[in-house]
Amino acid sequence: MKAINFINGSWLDSKATQYLDVMNPATGDVLGTVPLSPAVEVIKAVDAASQAFPDWRRLPAQDRAQFLFKYKYLLEASLDDIARTITMECGKTFEESRAEMRRLIENVEIACGIPMMMQGYNNEDIAPGIDEMMIRQPVGVCAAVAPFNFPAMVPFWFLPYALVCGNTYIVKPSERVPFTMQKLFALFEQVGLPKGVVNLVNGTKEAVDALLDHPAVRAISFVGSTPTARYIYSRAAAGGKRAQCQGGAKNPIVILPDADMEMTTRIVADSAFGCAGQRCLAASLAFTVAEARDSFTEAISDTAAKRVVGYGLENGVQVGPVISQQSRTRIEELIARGVSEGAYARVDGRGTMIKGFEDGSFVRPTILENVPVASEVFQTEIFGPVLGVIHLDSVEQAIELINNGPYGNMACIFTRDGAAARKFRYEAEVGNVGINVGIAAPMAFFPFSGWKDSFFGDLHGQGMDAIEFFTQKKVVVERWPKEWSRKF
Repeated sequence: MKAINFINGSWLDSKATQYLDVMNPATGDVLGTVPLSPAVEVIKAVDAASQAFPDWRRLPAQDRAQFLFKYKYLLEASLDDIARTITMECGKTFEESRAEMRRLIENVEIACGIPMMMQGYNNEDIAPGIDEMMIRQPVGVCAAVAPFNFPAMVPFWFLPYALVCGNTYIVKPSERVPFTMQKLFALFEQVGLPKGVVNLVNGTKEAVDALLDHPAVRAISFVGSTPTARYIYSRAAAGGKRAQCQGGAKNPIVILPDADMEMTTRIVADSAFGCAGQRCLAASLAFTVAEARDSFTEAISDTAAKRVVGYGLENGVQVGPVISQQSRTRIEELIARGVSEGAYARVDGRGTMIKGFEDGSFVRPTILENVPVASEVFQTEIFGPVLGVIHLDSVEQAIELINNGPYGNMACIFTRDGAAARKFRYEAEVGNVGINVGIAAPMAFFPFSGWKDSFFGDLHGQGMDAIEFFTQKKVVVERWPKEWSRKF
């Protein structure tokens, strides 16, 4: 199997001189290859999107939405097939892949309502005989640079909104997981979108830089690590482009003594170890407060040790592999670093071997207790099934640690105390807050927020933020003197 580009309505083999193997992280098998497309192929995609833009923007918004209604039907029919592809190239369990597809479909559904959401407003008679109005118009050619961990969902925080707002679009998927997007674009082909409205280009940094530097690309969306988010945001802004760049995270969860410990343990385990910890909203640190120390630590350690690890297409598996052997090595080195810096590995996931899948990149759920605040493992995004546990005396200490950290993606608290929950919601300096929720993932009609080094830009993906990002406002002030009016 070979990934190919989709440009101007046609599937085109790349003229790349370099290809990368795409691996199944559970089996170690090669699924196929992906081209590292040269800049000239990105330029070809941008040219196609630019040529398609004038006619596409003139199409009424309700007519543009009809393509997404058709697309949603095809997504429903293909859900399980695409979910299997996600599991094979990304590693997450089949149920996690199906859930990802569900979130993708939710964004398509919300975007179908854009004819109403992108309405402007007007005021008559702001002065005698003068009216004023604000209308929204599309930005132009837009693009997404997508991550490996949610190869289907993340591009659809942006793409459907951009399309129905009247923009044309280019997707550069992660070179680690290109085949999911191949299937999603095959469905676009079935929908019958005009040529050039959506385009797909595979590649790595050369392809990304070509998008960032091309003057016709007016907006860039990105999700990935903080260093890359900062790079893309800076380079895009230097070229006068709009940019929304989601970065890394180090998501803390606070457990108060009055929390329902059984529920809390179950939810935190799903948060920390789901998708093998490879999601930007995964719980990474657990702050136990006062008497919650022993009860939670024992419960989460027992749960982590019992988690079923294996190939995500097999029944009963709860944790799949991490994306690659290189990632596995990095995670295991960070666990070792944490232990050397003073943490205690109550549950140690290093050296995991799964019978029948000896070449897979597996890391079992890991619990590191008493992680020093000054340690690297406390401050670094591990992006694996590793939960650091820190014992504190008060919720105020937890909030202070959260606010002093560089990231601001998510923080959650588990408690029955409404006053403590409100204090936490009000004071925690993060973009997404969970109250007795372990993954504070916004529904598609809310923005996927993020603060500090977790986000670069002003407008986020999804919902009304997406409408604002993919449209530009035009204010019109008009006068029609009576003497110019036709007499009837």
